[in-house]
Amino acid sequence: MTAPRSTLTRFAWLSIAAAIVIIMLKGAAYWLTGSVGLLSDALESLVNLVAASVALVALAVAARPADEDHPYGHDKAEYLSSGLEGALILVAALAIAGTAIERLFYPRPLEQLGVGLALTLLATLINFAVARKLLAAGRQYDSIALEADAHHLMTDVWTSVGVAVGVGAVVLTGWVWLDPAIALAVAAKIVWTGYDLMKRSILGLMDTALPAEEQECIRQILERRRPLGIDYHALRTRRSGARRFVSLHLLVPGAWTVQQGHDLSEEIEAEVCACLRNATITTHLEPIEDPRAWRDATLAPLQASQGEAAGEK
Repeated sequence: MTAPRSTLTRFAWLSIAAAIVIIMLKGAAYWLTGSVGLLSDALESLVNLVAASVALVALAVAARPADEDHPYGHDKAEYLSSGLEGALILVAALAIAGTAIERLFYPRPLEQLGVGLALTLLATLINFAVARKLLAAGRQYDSIALEADAHHLMTDVWTSVGVAVGVGAVVLTGWVWLDPAIALAVAAKIVWTGYDLMKRSILGLMDTALPAEEQECIRQILERRRPLGIDYHALRTRRSGARRFVSLHLLVPGAWTVQQGHDLSEEIEAEVCACLRNATITTHLEPIEDPRAWRDATLAPLQASQGEAAGEK
């Protein structure tokens, strides 16, 4: 779905407001109980506030229109936000693990667990509701920054659930070491989320090709033209935030008029846009009989291309 990118910042503001409320609730829960699990939970919520603020800035930058210095737009700013969120999740996991290990060696009794758990449950419900809303918006508007923020909040939800289980286990068994032990298990669980976000962000910044299923959709559209004596090559794809870019060389009979070639290009581009959301397609027309039309069938090494250009001069 296409939407003004500037409107997406409202979801970041929602995340910031929720983070502030949750920090207060979890801070109070730790102050009342002394649980290291609840402390680690509150620290992660502080990281959430920083991450949501970064997402707000990234979404505002990504919403800027293309200009002379950025002719392809500013969408990649979202990858910087999601990559930072992934890194912050890893940092939060390490902080949780460090605090939990220390508490394993220096255990302390927990107090007022009923009130502490109630506050944690309330904070978890708020986090879950906001995370689901952000995730739905991220998928609807193809915003990796919102998706990253949602996954970060869901990480917080899992942490809170784990902490609650740990505190509950301490109440039932009297084994104080269960609190930091479960905090360690939660830390290990959320490492994967941080890694996945960082990986997706790096791939986006590296102009990785579109997923195989999206490329296959494009190829099917082009393959249907082969029986008509039309060919193609140099199909290249990439994604920048919510936008998808597709370029290809379209080989048509040399006797065709410019109008015929233009009509075919428009037809193919319309079908690709119907297949892929937010797609920009560039087609380069070439006569199929001309051997020079096949020179760019594969992506030539940059050094070789520069050498050829120098030789031509």
